[in-house]
Amino acid sequence: MTVHRTTMAGVEATQPDQVSKTSSLPPEGYEKKCIFCKIVNNEMGTELLHCDEEISCFRDIKPGAPHHYLVVPTKHVGNCKTLSKEHVPLVKRMVETGKELLQKNNVTDLSDVRFGFHWPPFCSVAHLHLHVLAPASQIGFMSRLFYKLNSYWFITADQLIELLNSKGETN
Repeated sequence: MTVHRTTMAGVEATQPDQVSKTSSLPPEGYEKKCIFCKIVNNEMGTELLHCDEEISCFRDIKPGAPHHYLVVPTKHVGNCKTLSKEHVPLVKRMVETGKELLQKNNVTDLSDVRFGFHWPPFCSVAHLHLHVLAPASQIGFMSRLFYKLNSYWFITADQLIELLNSKGETN
């Protein structure tokens, strides 16, 4: 996939080349009913802040903090309940991409950031997506409920990595 870099409003953005619409077959790893697959494939007009073969990133449409990004696998991967120990490197790469995006947008205090996933059935899209919120100290009142630490519906990236690593030990 060829990627073009542009800068808009001080945010570095990358846009993949348009995929030919003449093919009747969807790209590998593409779920035609998945909104995030459509976004990653430039079918929704959403600005991609980062896009490569493995990871894509865009702004959340309902931001819960001044910086609220979604980091997703470029190819469709199910929600965090479908993951196994083999997905740990992917989750770590998603977190690193989120940190890089924050730094590009002048967020320097990475101790005031929340990285996490909604735990099924509390996720609205079944495509794995990491919420990156910063500064966490400025998360809005209602969003504090949606992205609440140690809740049944939200799990931090570190907690997910720990859970996935323990899956191999118990089998």
